[in-house]
Amino acid sequence: MPAAYTELKREACEANLALPRHGLIHLTFGNASAIDRARGVFAIKPSGVDYAALTPADMVLIDLEGRPVEPAHRLRPSSDTPTHRRLFLAFPEIGGVVHTHSLHATAFAQAGQGIPALGTTHADYFFGAIPVTRKLTPAEIGGGAYEWETGAVIVERFKEADIAPLDCPAVLVNRHGPFTWGPTAAKAVETASALEYIARLARLTQQLAPAPAPLEPGLLDKHFKRKHGPAAYYGQP
Repeated sequence: MPAAYTELKREACEANLALPRHGLIHLTFGNASAIDRARGVFAIKPSGVDYAALTPADMVLIDLEGRPVEPAHRLRPSSDTPTHRRLFLAFPEIGGVVHTHSLHATAFAQAGQGIPALGTTHADYFFGAIPVTRKLTPAEIGGGAYEWETGAVIVERFKEADIAPLDCPAVLVNRHGPFTWGPTAAKAVETASALEYIARLARLTQQLAPAPAPLEPGLLDKHFKRKHGPAAYYGQP
């Protein structure tokens, strides 16, 4: 196996192992992937395997056509693999994808509600509200490509709202749960953790003020752009 694939598996495994450390995982729900763009191959968690038992060798390699790179691998990839593949194809700037069923973000998804931008904590990671997709149609659910169609409704939502994937690296799939991404798998995990935190903050804010006003545009712009983009000055060079 090429050394690049060994490193790709290590990166994907580390991302998956970070999910329970951040409190984002219950049982075996969720998965993380990392892509090698030069080779057109990504590594993803095997389906249904306990996080405590994961090793880099367990990660499954898939190419962007959906074919296994190691046909003799003993483990099947995550059932969400087609969703990850759809996102990698649609968003060429991303290097990793995370899917969780974290408590508060999933509650918003189950309610079919996006997460409004209500404060600067939100704006530090997301340039606007977290979008929610439309519901999948019965044909999309039952047509034999459910996970691919899940990715397709995410892509559709971002296109129709003209959202740059790295300006808002998260989405809520209606009735399902959150997906996040980033330039690396590690960054996608960090974003998943931030998403869960701002979802909880939003819910607490709505309890105190049932119809809170959205964050002022100038404050949203200031907090997002001081951490992201060419004019960013937060942190160290």
